[in-house]
Amino acid sequence: MTSSHRGAEDGNEELMGPSEQHDRRDGDAGSTHRDTPSRRPVAIVPHTHWDREWYEPFQTFRIELVRLIDDLLDLLERDPSYRSFLLDGQLAVVDDYLRIRPEHEPRLRALAASGRITIGPWYILMDEFLVSGETIVRNLQAGLRRGAAFGGAMEVGYLPDMFGHVAQMPQILSQAGMDHAVVWRGVPSTVDSTAFRWIAPDGSSVRAEYLVSGYGNGASLPDDAKRLLRRIDSLVEEAGPFLGPGEPLLVLNGTDHQHPQPWLGRVVCEANGMQQQVELAITSLPEYLAGRASDGLRSWTGELRSGWRANLLMGVASNRVDVKQAAARAERSLERRAEPLAALFLPSDAWPERFLDEAWSLLIVNAAHDSICACSADEVVDAVLHRYAEARQIGDGLAAQARRAIAASMADPGTTVVNPTASPRTGMVEVVVPVTDPPGPDIQVVSEQAGSPGTLTVRAPALFSLLGVIQGDRIDDDTYITDAELSEDPTGITLRVELGPQPRVTTVVEEVRRELTTRLLARPDSDVRITIEQPAMRRILARQAEVAGYGWAPFAPAVLQRPVQVRVSDAPDRTVSMSNGLLSVTFDAADGTFSVNGLPGYARLVDGGDHGDTYNYSPPLEDREVTSPEEVEITAGDLGPVRGTVTVRARYLWPERIDDGRSARVGSSPVDVTTEVTLLADESILRIHTWFDNPCRDHRLRVHLPLPHPADHSMAECAFTAVERGLDGEGRPDEYPTPTFPSRRFVCAGGLTVVHDGVVEYELVDRESASERAVARTLALTLLRSTGMLSRLGMRNRPLSAGPLLPLEGPQLIGRIDARYALCLDGTDPFRVAEAVLDPLSPVPSFGGGWRPSHGSALAITGAEVSSVRRQAGALEVRAFNPSEHPTTVEVGDRTGWHVDLRGRPLSPFTGSFELRAQGITTLRFDETI
Repeated sequence: MTSSHRGAEDGNEELMGPSEQHDRRDGDAGSTHRDTPSRRPVAIVPHTHWDREWYEPFQTFRIELVRLIDDLLDLLERDPSYRSFLLDGQLAVVDDYLRIRPEHEPRLRALAASGRITIGPWYILMDEFLVSGETIVRNLQAGLRRGAAFGGAMEVGYLPDMFGHVAQMPQILSQAGMDHAVVWRGVPSTVDSTAFRWIAPDGSSVRAEYLVSGYGNGASLPDDAKRLLRRIDSLVEEAGPFLGPGEPLLVLNGTDHQHPQPWLGRVVCEANGMQQQVELAITSLPEYLAGRASDGLRSWTGELRSGWRANLLMGVASNRVDVKQAAARAERSLERRAEPLAALFLPSDAWPERFLDEAWSLLIVNAAHDSICACSADEVVDAVLHRYAEARQIGDGLAAQARRAIAASMADPGTTVVNPTASPRTGMVEVVVPVTDPPGPDIQVVSEQAGSPGTLTVRAPALFSLLGVIQGDRIDDDTYITDAELSEDPTGITLRVELGPQPRVTTVVEEVRRELTTRLLARPDSDVRITIEQPAMRRILARQAEVAGYGWAPFAPAVLQRPVQVRVSDAPDRTVSMSNGLLSVTFDAADGTFSVNGLPGYARLVDGGDHGDTYNYSPPLEDREVTSPEEVEITAGDLGPVRGTVTVRARYLWPERIDDGRSARVGSSPVDVTTEVTLLADESILRIHTWFDNPCRDHRLRVHLPLPHPADHSMAECAFTAVERGLDGEGRPDEYPTPTFPSRRFVCAGGLTVVHDGVVEYELVDRESASERAVARTLALTLLRSTGMLSRLGMRNRPLSAGPLLPLEGPQLIGRIDARYALCLDGTDPFRVAEAVLDPLSPVPSFGGGWRPSHGSALAITGAEVSSVRRQAGALEVRAFNPSEHPTTVEVGDRTGWHVDLRGRPLSPFTGSFELRAQGITTLRFDETI
């Protein structure tokens, strides 16, 4: 990203600045006057800010990175006055370089070990709001682990260009043993010095160095001592309100992709010898911070999301929603399925460490702010999506492998239901079963397939073709070859095939296939009699009885207490409604919205213009907002009793694009939007799935969701907590404080909880005054933001650019748009709602014959939220957090172990249970391996 101060050099005028005006008779021109107490220390930290991929793809930037580090190594080795260089606080640049220059690793190691090159602590400089808390932690751990190979990573939480900072960052840094953070964006107006005490919700804190003028305040320093001193004077003046008398000035000599300036050591020495007002020193960031005071600082608790002095660029949360959705699904695949299932249900020696390391490396490099924010060239975003797809594929594949292990371990045959979360739960499951008796009142039939016993005779050539089509034992999603038998007589070959609804772990099918091929080659003109044995099959829905946390239980349909009923009235308007005793939903045929428990207006789509860019939403001068469809069709789908669905098909006329010259929406394009609303029995959650093909450009589409009660704040999940936010943001004329905010999985306001699948941006709208305070009546969730520029000049909400003025096609998101979210209005714990929606129970068919009993739990942990279950060095490791404002008792059964920090160092033992402080995070390493 571009910093606010780009370091333009002074002109060639010969006038001296105040720091140069001294009596040269005081000493030699080269003297540094170190005994003069009045000199203001100026710490110059050479660095580069290396966006790994941004307006150019990774490989293009890497060519320049290799040249930069080549030059840097030569410079440091030949010039001891160029004391140190900060390699942007991320180890990714080291690995990217060494893949091209592996022969230079000893040089890098030597310079890093001696403190001449400062590396880490992160593996990548990530965006903090658009990735999970677990991704932030794994990123830090990867950086520290890799940094150890170079003598150790920097012990400073370097956060120079993140678009704001999460509330729990001080706790994360503290748990990694760090006492300092360095920040720029997001710092609020109440901070009036270059340092403050930054406090996490649990009370842990770090000293935060505030980069008042950004990470590039000392970019492109001149190669002339007089001009350098004038530049220092201007920096002192710029930071004046934040600097106390004689307080050191931190100058970061670098910016985006800037190469080291080889004359710096010479010019600093010359400048020190010319005056007595300042003492310049080339130093490292840790050295500078080690001498800074930590007592008596103003404090700030919680997240940093102010645009008071630097652009927050809040629009990245809704830019390229496809990337945010891909991120959410990939993280969920690893964190909520692959890792816990593999850790708990695979043997210790079968822990898929290499696969998981590969998947996490993909997630971590994608966490770079220009990558996950997708404020980058289209080629970059294509690569980001590909990496997310690969990470998800690994996660899904490992989870499937663990489920197969569960199936093979079950003693009894039948379908077992697995709970991948810590909370005991019920939930809807969909299974395929043989047709025996008529379905009971608590079961809903989705589809039914008649049995197909019989015999057919085919010639050998035709069977060869059939063998080429059928791969493995799978016929289709509901049909597998479960057994096969081959026989032969003078009249031909007989093949008996048994089909069933789930695969059987056996080699018999492949053995029969090979034997059949051999016989057909020997008798190419033979007839083959195929006997197919397949029972009638039925796909059913049922509400599963409770399954223990991280546990399993036989498929057992629960008795429905509140079945779903879907009704279509006989009135002329044929009103469609559905209810389950907890929620009553009625659909409005006029505008396609629906009411919930009598409150109307849910799922109203509001489409407006967006003349912004990938960083910021900005309305056009002439907007044409569309809030109602031209046509509506409402149809009932599933009618209950387990699941009810209603589909709304609405046709809208949206403007085609924005005319740049007029800044006005023009044209008109018909758009068919389909919304499917699902209600389940015995559940107070309404699930919504909206999809359409987007033909339009330069617009923002939001869904409006009424609040049961007016609200003056929201609570949104972020890393390891839920944060409270008011209705407004803090900004300035350079960036309008658009009060849109990100959330991880859910946001709550006014009695409404919205859980989403990667649709992260929301805003509280429809404001009014109530009892001398502003309140909102609606939550707007952004489903799509289409723009055509990486960065733009002259926007209403941000007049200056935030990056290159590069036209892009990808952010317009022409094509399929798919969004899923859910609503809950009864005050249920939002963490439980998120699990019900995003982490469903998993049915696992088994033929039995194993050792595992029919019911059980692999891990019992209650009293806290769990963000990670994995193996470390063969032992089970669990990370848990308490998002409440009160201490909680965490129960882990009869297990014992140690609390460890984020480096794996033991802190204190536990046995059976322990108290976890309010808003606390803890990592548990269990004594036993399982």
